[in-house]
Amino acid sequence: MNSYNSNQEIQARPRGIARTNALLRNAYLWMALGLAMTGVVAYLVAANPQILRQVYSNPIGLFLVAGIQIGLVIFLSARIQTMRVGTAVLSFIIYSMVTGFSLSSILLAYTGAMVARAFFTACLMFAAMGLYGISTRRDLSKWYSYLFMGLIGVLIASVINMFLGSSSLDYMISIVGVVLFMGITAWDTQKIVRIGSMSEVYQDEDSYVKLSILAALTLYLDFINIFLFLLRLFSRGSSNR
Repeated sequence: MNSYNSNQEIQARPRGIARTNALLRNAYLWMALGLAMTGVVAYLVAANPQILRQVYSNPIGLFLVAGIQIGLVIFLSARIQTMRVGTAVLSFIIYSMVTGFSLSSILLAYTGAMVARAFFTACLMFAAMGLYGISTRRDLSKWYSYLFMGLIGVLIASVINMFLGSSSLDYMISIVGVVLFMGITAWDTQKIVRIGSMSEVYQDEDSYVKLSILAALTLYLDFINIFLFLLRLFSRGSSNR
C-alpha cells in the first residue's frame, strides 16, 4: 500500500510541476500584455495632454478614474470564479487601459530617461523576487502579517504626508514601499506556484484561463507599485544633484 502511494506521488510530481510552470507562464504573458497596453495608453494620452486637462479639471473625473480601477480589481478578485472567461479578459484589459490613462501624467512630470531607468530597475527587481519566490523552500506565508502591517503603515504615512509635505518622509516611504512590494512579489509568486500544483483548480480550460488572469493581475499590481516607488526615489535623487 505504501509503495503504491509512493508511486502515485512520484507520478503526480511531474504533472504538478508542469501545471505550475504553465500557470506561471500564462500569468506572466497576461501581465506583459497588460503592461504593454498600459504603456501604449499612457503614451497616447501624454501625447494629447488636453485629454488629461478635460478629465482632471473636474474633481469628479479624478474620482471616476480611481473608482473604475478599484472597482475592477474588486470585481475580478471577488467574481473570477463565477464570471465568463470573456468578461475576465475584458475586465483585465479595461483595467490595464484605465491604469495607463492614470499613469500618463508621469510621462509629463518626469523625463523619459528617468521613467526608463525606473522601469528597467523595476523589471530586474521584480524578476529577482519572482525567481526567489519560485525557487525558495522557505514558507513565505509567514511574511503575510508583516507585509500587511507594512502596507497599512505606508498607506497611513502617505496620507499624513499629504498634509505635511515632508520630502524626508516621502523618501522613507518610497524606500519602504520598494522593499515592501519586493517582498509581496515573492510571496505572491510562491502563492501562485502552490495554487498551480493543486489539480482541483483545473476543473476545465475556462477555470485555468481565469486563474491565469487573476494571477497576472496580482503580479501586475506588484510590478506597478515597485515601479512607482522607484520613480519617486529616482526623481528625488535627481533633484538633489
